Amino acid sequence: MAKAARWIITLSTAAMLANAASASDDISADSQGATTQAQTGIDATNPNGTADGSGEGSPPPPVSDRRDRIFYPGDTERPKPLLRKLFLNIVFDQEEIFTSPFHMNRHNAWEWLVSGAATGGLIAADRHIADAFENSRGQVRWGERISNIGASYTVIPIVAGSYVYGAWRDNAKAREIGVLGTESLLDSLIVAGILKEAARRNRPDEKDPGEFWGGGTSFPSGHSIQVWSIASLLAHEYKHQKIVGVTAYSLAGIVTASRVAARKHFASDVFAGGTMGWFIGRYVYQTHMSHLAHKHALLLPMIVPQLQPSQRHYGFALVFGGTGTVPNVSRLTTPCGVASTCLSSY
Repeated sequence: MAKAARWIITLSTAAMLANAASASDDISADSQGATTQAQTGIDATNPNGTADGSGEGSPPPPVSDRRDRIFYPGDTERPKPLLRKLFLNIVFDQEEIFTSPFHMNRHNAWEWLVSGAATGGLIAADRHIADAFENSRGQVRWGERISNIGASYTVIPIVAGSYVYGAWRDNAKAREIGVLGTESLLDSLIVAGILKEAARRNRPDEKDPGEFWGGGTSFPSGHSIQVWSIASLLAHEYKHQKIVGVTAYSLAGIVTASRVAARKHFASDVFAGGTMGWFIGRYVYQTHMSHLAHKHALLLPMIVPQLQPSQRHYGFALVFGGTGTVPNVSRLTTPCGVASTCLSSY
């Protein structure tokens, strides 16, 4: 019955996300149109022309970021569009997560090699590490109690509470952590659920402990992947406040160790779960920041040459585009002197 329930949950989640993506396609055109108008400065009442109504503008450029088609956490507090955005982003996340091995390159290959080698080495040493513990009743009991910090029923209310507090106090950072934390948790739960069904490893307190494809749910650790995804997200969100990262990672480490002490997981289970959780938290944060930079190009400075040979004017302009599109150089009005440097913005 437990196996059937896990399969039902996994399939139901996949179906729900697929339905959410399908439903969102109905509003993709509207969302894309709104985003394109925001990016190009074209008024909705003037669909055939430029912002000045001349009617001679070219068609709006296609949206290069799929996430521009949907609502973003800072754009709205209304539950319906926010949930729609969240579910569709999770679909995109799962696609990126499960195809990431095929996108390995020389810049990130070391991350895969080191984490893979460490997991393999721990699998070989799992029995010895487990036997090194006292494995008394007291140890197991306290391990289970401490590990509850990383349980879903503990982490989810904390993340939800962050969003509620942010909405109540109009705190954008708290709302962002609430939304991105929920995204990280759901990504982690889906990844852990699928990998557990694929590995089916027996737990240390089950028959044939450590055996893969034995019907268990030991690999990877769900507690570890959840708590490390949130710890990674918080550490990246507050990267200029080191105490936040130190505290988050310390709690995640305690939860990880307690799962081994409680004889619910092997060392390789918690290491693999923690590693994947850390990468998921970082991925969600970086995707968020990348999307913001894509939508709000004020974050992206551009150097534009200024050449006027007839007047012997040469230089360059440092431009901060405010719409996410390639700036129109003709709009830069600051003159450049001979062999001078122009700094202007629009």
